[in-house]
Amino acid sequence: MSSFPGSPRLLKGALVGLDPLNPIASVIAFQYNPDTVTRTLTARTAQQDGDRTEALRLKGPPTETISFDVEIDATDQLEQGDPIATSLGVAPALASLEMLLYPKSALVIANQVLAALGVIEVIPAEAPLTLLIFGARRVLPVRLTTFTITEQAFDPALNPILAKVSLSLSVLTYDDLGLASVGGALSFAHQLSEEQMATIAGAGAVESGLSAIAQSAGVRIGG
Repeated sequence: MSSFPGSPRLLKGALVGLDPLNPIASVIAFQYNPDTVTRTLTARTAQQDGDRTEALRLKGPPTETISFDVEIDATDQLEQGDPIATSLGVAPALASLEMLLYPKSALVIANQVLAALGVIEVIPAEAPLTLLIFGARRVLPVRLTTFTITEQAFDPALNPILAKVSLSLSVLTYDDLGLASVGGALSFAHQLSEEQMATIAGAGAVESGLSAIAQSAGVRIGG
Protein backbone atom coordinates (compact mmCIF):
# COMPACT_ATOMS: atom_id res chain seq x y z
CA MET A 1 0.00 0.00 0.00
CA SER A 2 1.15 3.50 -0.72
CA SER A 3 2.11 5.69 2.21
CA PHE A 4 1.01 8.85 0.38
CA PRO A 5 -1.37 10.67 2.75
CA GLY A 6 -3.68 11.83 -0.06
CA SER A 7 -3.37 15.54 0.56
CA PRO A 8 -0.95 17.68 2.57
CA ARG A 9 -2.01 18.92 5.96
CA LEU A 10 -3.13 22.53 5.69
CA LEU A 11 -1.66 24.91 8.23
CA LYS A 12 -4.13 27.42 9.60
CA GLY A 13 -3.17 31.04 10.16
CA ALA A 14 -4.03 32.64 13.48
CA LEU A 15 -3.93 35.75 15.62
CA VAL A 16 -2.77 35.07 19.17
CA GLY A 17 -2.94 37.58 21.99
CA LEU A 18 -0.43 36.80 24.74
CA ASP A 19 -2.79 37.54 27.62
CA PRO A 20 -1.98 35.47 30.73
CA LEU A 21 -5.22 36.60 32.41
CA ASN A 22 -7.41 35.19 29.63
CA PRO A 23 -5.32 33.02 27.28
CA ILE A 24 -8.15 31.01 25.70
CA ALA A 25 -10.14 34.04 24.53
CA SER A 26 -7.06 35.50 22.83
CA VAL A 27 -6.46 32.66 20.34
CA ILE A 28 -8.21 33.25 17.01
CA ALA A 29 -7.44 30.53 14.47
CA PHE A 30 -8.61 31.34 10.95
CA GLN A 31 -11.40 29.05 9.86
CA TYR A 32 -10.26 29.58 6.26
CA ASN A 33 -6.91 31.05 5.31
CA PRO A 34 -7.16 34.29 3.30
CA ASP A 35 -6.85 34.03 -0.47
CA THR A 36 -4.61 37.12 -0.67
CA VAL A 37 -2.38 39.02 1.74
CA THR A 38 -1.32 42.60 0.98
CA ARG A 39 1.90 43.87 2.54
CA THR A 40 3.13 47.47 2.34
CA LEU A 41 6.66 48.34 3.47
CA THR A 42 7.91 51.90 3.89
CA ALA A 43 11.61 52.64 4.42
CA ARG A 44 12.61 54.53 7.55
CA THR A 45 15.31 56.82 6.23
CA ALA A 46 17.53 59.20 8.17
CA GLN A 47 17.98 61.85 5.49
CA GLN A 48 17.17 65.38 6.67
CA ASP A 49 17.33 68.77 4.94
CA GLY A 50 18.93 67.32 1.82
CA ASP A 51 22.04 66.15 3.68
CA ARG A 52 23.74 63.89 1.12
CA THR A 53 25.79 62.08 3.74
CA GLU A 54 22.55 60.71 5.18
CA ALA A 55 20.94 59.70 1.89
CA LEU A 56 21.55 55.96 2.30
CA ARG A 57 21.20 55.68 6.05
CA LEU A 58 18.32 53.77 7.61
CA LYS A 59 16.90 54.65 11.01
CA GLY A 60 15.65 51.14 11.55
CA PRO A 61 13.57 48.37 10.02
CA PRO A 62 10.82 49.50 7.65
CA THR A 63 7.30 50.16 8.79
CA GLU A 64 5.03 47.44 7.47
CA THR A 65 1.29 47.04 7.24
CA ILE A 66 -0.48 43.80 6.43
CA SER A 67 -4.08 43.54 5.30
CA PHE A 68 -6.25 40.60 4.36
CA ASP A 69 -9.81 39.29 4.54
CA VAL A 70 -10.94 36.24 6.48
CA GLU A 71 -14.27 34.48 6.28
CA ILE A 72 -16.09 33.07 9.29
CA ASP A 73 -18.88 30.64 8.44
CA ALA A 74 -21.05 28.59 10.80
CA THR A 75 -22.69 26.50 8.07
CA ASP A 76 -20.75 23.28 8.75
CA GLN A 77 -21.15 23.61 12.52
CA LEU A 78 -24.89 24.19 12.14
CA GLU A 79 -25.25 21.07 10.00
CA GLN A 80 -23.43 19.07 12.67
CA GLY A 81 -25.66 20.49 15.42
CA ASP A 82 -22.85 22.28 17.24
CA PRO A 83 -24.50 23.85 20.32
CA ILE A 84 -22.41 27.04 20.24
CA ALA A 85 -23.07 27.69 16.55
CA THR A 86 -26.75 26.85 17.01
CA SER A 87 -27.23 29.30 19.86
CA LEU A 88 -24.70 32.05 19.00
CA GLY A 89 -23.62 31.66 15.37
CA VAL A 90 -20.21 33.18 14.70
CA ALA A 91 -20.60 35.88 17.38
CA PRO A 92 -17.99 34.29 19.72
CA ALA A 93 -15.35 34.30 16.96
CA LEU A 94 -16.09 37.95 16.15
CA ALA A 95 -15.93 38.83 19.85
CA SER A 96 -12.47 37.26 20.13
CA LEU A 97 -11.22 39.63 17.43
CA GLU A 98 -12.92 42.65 18.93
CA MET A 99 -11.44 42.00 22.37
CA LEU A 100 -7.97 42.64 20.93
CA LEU A 101 -8.99 46.32 20.76
CA TYR A 102 -10.79 46.66 24.10
CA PRO A 103 -9.13 47.46 27.44
CA LYS A 104 -9.72 44.77 30.03
CA SER A 105 -12.94 45.34 31.97
CA ALA A 106 -11.14 44.71 35.28
CA LEU A 107 -8.72 47.54 34.50
CA VAL A 108 -11.57 49.87 33.52
CA ILE A 109 -13.25 49.22 36.88
CA ALA A 110 -9.96 49.67 38.76
CA ASN A 111 -9.36 53.01 37.05
CA GLN A 112 -12.88 54.16 37.93
CA VAL A 113 -12.27 53.27 41.57
CA LEU A 114 -8.96 55.13 41.57
CA ALA A 115 -10.60 58.17 39.98
CA ALA A 116 -13.36 58.10 42.60
CA LEU A 117 -10.70 58.03 45.34
CA GLY A 118 -9.12 61.16 43.92
CA VAL A 119 -6.12 59.54 42.27
CA ILE A 120 -5.20 61.79 39.36
CA GLU A 121 -2.87 59.45 37.51
CA VAL A 122 -4.55 56.16 36.62
CA ILE A 123 -3.06 53.08 34.98
CA PRO A 124 -3.28 53.32 31.19
CA ALA A 125 -4.75 50.31 29.45
CA GLU A 126 -2.30 48.10 27.59
CA ALA A 127 -3.30 45.65 24.89
CA PRO A 128 -1.80 42.15 24.99
CA LEU A 129 1.09 41.45 22.65
CA THR A 130 -0.60 40.10 19.53
CA LEU A 131 1.14 37.71 17.15
CA LEU A 132 0.22 37.02 13.54
CA ILE A 133 1.08 33.39 12.83
CA PHE A 134 0.98 32.63 9.12
CA GLY A 135 3.15 29.60 8.56
CA ALA A 136 6.31 28.54 10.35
CA ARG A 137 8.39 31.36 8.85
CA ARG A 138 6.00 34.20 9.59
CA VAL A 139 5.41 34.78 13.30
CA LEU A 140 5.16 38.54 13.72
CA PRO A 141 4.23 40.85 16.59
CA VAL A 142 1.47 43.11 15.30
CA ARG A 143 -0.95 45.78 16.37
CA LEU A 144 -4.49 45.40 15.10
CA THR A 145 -5.25 48.91 13.88
CA THR A 146 -8.63 48.57 12.19
CA PHE A 147 -10.94 45.88 10.99
CA THR A 148 -14.25 45.90 9.20
CA ILE A 149 -16.87 43.26 9.88
CA THR A 150 -19.45 42.53 7.20
CA GLU A 151 -22.16 40.27 8.62
CA GLN A 152 -23.70 38.53 5.63
CA ALA A 153 -26.27 36.09 7.01
CA PHE A 154 -28.23 35.61 10.24
CA ASP A 155 -30.15 32.90 12.07
CA PRO A 156 -33.75 33.39 13.27
CA ALA A 157 -32.45 35.00 16.49
CA LEU A 158 -30.38 37.46 14.42
CA ASN A 159 -27.06 35.95 15.41
CA PRO A 160 -24.57 36.31 12.53
CA ILE A 161 -23.81 32.96 10.92
CA LEU A 162 -21.63 34.23 8.05
CA ALA A 163 -19.21 37.15 8.16
CA LYS A 164 -16.27 38.59 6.28
CA VAL A 165 -13.64 40.43 8.33
CA SER A 166 -11.18 42.83 6.69
CA LEU A 167 -8.12 43.19 8.91
CA SER A 168 -5.39 45.81 8.89
CA LEU A 169 -2.29 45.14 10.99
CA SER A 170 0.79 47.20 11.79
CA VAL A 171 3.87 45.06 12.23
CA LEU A 172 5.80 45.87 15.41
CA THR A 173 9.59 45.66 15.30
CA TYR A 174 12.43 45.42 17.76
CA ASP A 175 12.68 49.20 17.50
CA ASP A 176 9.14 49.45 18.84
CA LEU A 177 9.33 46.75 21.51
CA GLY A 178 13.01 46.45 22.41
CA LEU A 179 15.27 43.65 21.27
CA ALA A 180 15.20 41.93 24.67
CA SER A 181 11.41 41.59 24.72
CA VAL A 182 9.50 38.57 23.42
CA GLY A 183 8.03 40.57 20.55
CA GLY A 184 11.34 42.23 19.73
CA ALA A 185 13.14 38.88 19.62
CA LEU A 186 10.48 37.47 17.27
CA SER A 187 10.80 40.53 15.03
CA PHE A 188 14.58 40.18 14.86
CA ALA A 189 14.32 36.44 14.19
CA HIS A 190 12.00 37.21 11.28
CA GLN A 191 14.54 39.68 9.87
CA LEU A 192 17.28 37.02 10.10
CA SER A 193 15.00 34.59 8.26
CA GLU A 194 14.36 37.17 5.53
CA GLU A 195 18.10 37.77 5.18
CA GLN A 196 18.60 34.02 4.63
CA MET A 197 15.82 33.98 2.01
CA ALA A 198 17.43 36.93 0.24
CA THR A 199 20.80 35.12 0.20
CA ILE A 200 19.18 32.04 -1.34
CA ALA A 201 17.49 34.18 -3.98
CA GLY A 202 20.74 36.02 -4.71
CA ALA A 203 22.68 32.77 -5.12
CA GLY A 204 20.03 31.49 -7.53
CA ALA A 205 20.15 34.71 -9.52
CA VAL A 206 23.94 34.55 -9.80
CA GLU A 207 23.80 30.94 -11.00
CA SER A 208 21.11 31.78 -13.57
CA GLY A 209 23.12 34.78 -14.75
CA LEU A 210 26.28 32.76 -15.19
CA SER A 211 24.37 30.09 -17.12
CA ALA A 212 22.87 32.72 -19.40
CA ILE A 213 26.30 34.25 -20.06
CA ALA A 214 27.80 30.84 -20.75
CA GLN A 215 25.02 29.90 -23.16
CA SER A 216 25.38 33.15 -25.06
CA ALA A 217 29.11 32.47 -25.31
CA GLY A 218 28.53 28.87 -26.42
CA VAL A 219 30.14 27.41 -23.27
CA ARG A 220 28.57 24.54 -21.37
CA ILE A 221 28.77 24.72 -17.56
CA GLY A 222 28.32 21.83 -15.18
CA GLY A 223 29.39 18.86 -17.35
